[in-house]
Amino acid sequence: MHPENPMTKYFTSPTQIQNGESGGWLIQARFRIAQLRPLKAIGTTAFILLFFWGYFGVMRNPWSAPTMMPLTIIDESIPFTPLAFGFYASLWLYVSLPPALLLNVRQLLAYGFWIGALCVFCLLIFLVWPTTIPEFDINWSKYPTIKLIKGLDISGNACPSLHVATAVFSAVWIQHILRLIGAPRVLSTASIVLCVLIVWSTIALRQHVAIDALAGIAVGLIFSFASLSIKIPLGRE
Repeated sequence: MHPENPMTKYFTSPTQIQNGESGGWLIQARFRIAQLRPLKAIGTTAFILLFFWGYFGVMRNPWSAPTMMPLTIIDESIPFTPLAFGFYASLWLYVSLPPALLLNVRQLLAYGFWIGALCVFCLLIFLVWPTTIPEFDINWSKYPTIKLIKGLDISGNACPSLHVATAVFSAVWIQHILRLIGAPRVLSTASIVLCVLIVWSTIALRQHVAIDALAGIAVGLIFSFASLSIKIPLGRE
């Protein structure tokens, strides 16, 4: 008998990996990303555009004057950090990772439904109970990129932070998929670290206060665990 070649798993054909459910983790990840690539790109873009249409619509038509969110010791301990903008902006790449790693239309529809439900839930809160954050003694003209974002965010819509909620929702799904394909622990750790940095950046840029971020974490966890509790086959489980 000839010993099995340990390199075989790295050269498994698409048929042998059984629709992306076996083989090395990198093979599985590549296979998943290749599936329905145009649909994923168009769907993600359309979802983001639809979200902003709803978001700006709610911003311009609040049902009442916004409530000012209070500062806490957490806010006082996190200094204003303009360099956090890179992590703040990375959300738009981060939220595209889970759908990119899904295998079929059923999974994409399930994911889209749940993250859509999360966004609708937060938008309804913004509509019924608009909130804002205090004015900070910062010369925003020195930071034109941050000033542009603040100029777009008319009424605030601070609590819960949708930025944080969608980051946490994405993080839970990414962890789940990475576990399914047997990805190295360093990737899971890197994903968690990036999610934490995104959450931190919302406070460090004075886009949100700590209460907004904590509420966003709660919303993201509730919707992500609810979505994964319904057994939609995501691969080898």
